[in-house]
Amino acid sequence: MNLACKTSVVAVAATLALTACTFGPSGAAPAMPSPAHYGAEAQPSKTVTAGGVVQQFDVGAALVPQWWRLYRSDALDALVEEGLRDSPTLAAAQKHLAAAQEDLRAQIGASTLPSVDGQAVVARERNPVVTPTGTDSVRYNVFVGQIQAHYTFDLFGATRYANAAGAARVNVQAYELEAARRALAADIVGSAIDVGSLDLQVALTERLVAVANEQARDDQQRYTLGSVSRAQALASTQNAASIAASLPALRQQRAAAIHGLAVLMGRTPDNAPTVPDIDSLSLPDHVPVAVPSDLLRSRPDIQAADAAVKAAAADAGEATAQLFPSLSLTASMGRGGFSWPMLLSGAGGLWALGAGLSQPIFHGGALFTQRRAAIDNYDAAVLQYKSTVLSAFENVADTLAALDNDAQTLASTQTASDAARVAFDDTALRRRMGSLPLTAEHVSAQQYLDAQLDVVRAASRRMTDTAALFQAMGELPGSVADPRTASRE
Repeated sequence: MNLACKTSVVAVAATLALTACTFGPSGAAPAMPSPAHYGAEAQPSKTVTAGGVVQQFDVGAALVPQWWRLYRSDALDALVEEGLRDSPTLAAAQKHLAAAQEDLRAQIGASTLPSVDGQAVVARERNPVVTPTGTDSVRYNVFVGQIQAHYTFDLFGATRYANAAGAARVNVQAYELEAARRALAADIVGSAIDVGSLDLQVALTERLVAVANEQARDDQQRYTLGSVSRAQALASTQNAASIAASLPALRQQRAAAIHGLAVLMGRTPDNAPTVPDIDSLSLPDHVPVAVPSDLLRSRPDIQAADAAVKAAAADAGEATAQLFPSLSLTASMGRGGFSWPMLLSGAGGLWALGAGLSQPIFHGGALFTQRRAAIDNYDAAVLQYKSTVLSAFENVADTLAALDNDAQTLASTQTASDAARVAFDDTALRRRMGSLPLTAEHVSAQQYLDAQLDVVRAASRRMTDTAALFQAMGELPGSVADPRTASRE
């Protein structure tokens, strides 16, 4: 939904809420705690250096609407933009929102303005009549044309409360659409990272299989010559087969990830997109972190829960107003007669004016029960709002902790990989000099490839958790940070 449309719906809701009577709760969101930090422990200002990047947590910095651009990959930007444009799920949500907006406009127009209808009747009728000589029948024509008007005065705010509830529910759908849009962007980024990571894992595992098979063949030849035991030859064969058995699972994960990415973007799985290499992505080095009080305004799920509280409060006000009288005014004006000349003559004028006052007296307790139910629903909406806020705090705390731990894991795996690479280089050199057997080089090569696999997994997890934190932050109204320059400021 565009900003102008969202603003207009919010304005309608605010106007209706201000003009309504005070028969229900205020609809204001309950006060929530504003913790000094999200997690059990204060989050660090930055992570350790890992993969050559130190991530800074910029508390209170402007949030980034198009945060995926911070990965500095035109190919990734194109994937996200295509998904936001072509996703049928997102398009369906937009249509549902548009329909809800039109229904709200219809509801407001029908309930706050008089209804005016035109009526035209041409009929030929036969009615029995009693005469002195018996029973007879009369046949005649009827011609009537008139305009009828009806208006119900909203004396106690029932209509205004109902319209305020409708506007708030439209806002719920608007915020849910925004949440779906942000979730879709995060899913596309995460899927693209997964596919790129799995491509590297498959390539490294294929090299592992090749090394293991070479080791198995070498040990089998040496067993034939009697220089190694049968147990060692069988162990090498088993190791090669075990590594090879992991390849189909990786390929299946990759297939599922690319198929899922295609569907997220509105494509069929056979038309899956080309995914950028994971090495072409730059990890964002500055990550804005909203303070808890700002998070209440930036997360669309919290905003949706806030709108639901306002809708439930308006429902309670409407249920209370239904206990009071309602006043209706009707009027009609037109012409009628039993023939066309009579219809058009001065005697054919018709008019009517009336007013009706209705006061509920006894409805079997239904109105009071409906009011109590509306108040219970309001209390439930307030509690749901609190639960949503607490879950949002937990979500941010978890992702902040994950990024800190991801950096430490990547730093450790990178150290292990660097050591394994040096060890492999030394082993390969000594083997070429004749001081070590080929088996030692194969074992060292497998250890190095295993270490590289750990680095790929840790690096990709850090990238996806960074995307998760951007999604968890939401977007403050009026955020205008340039994502292509934010990390350089």
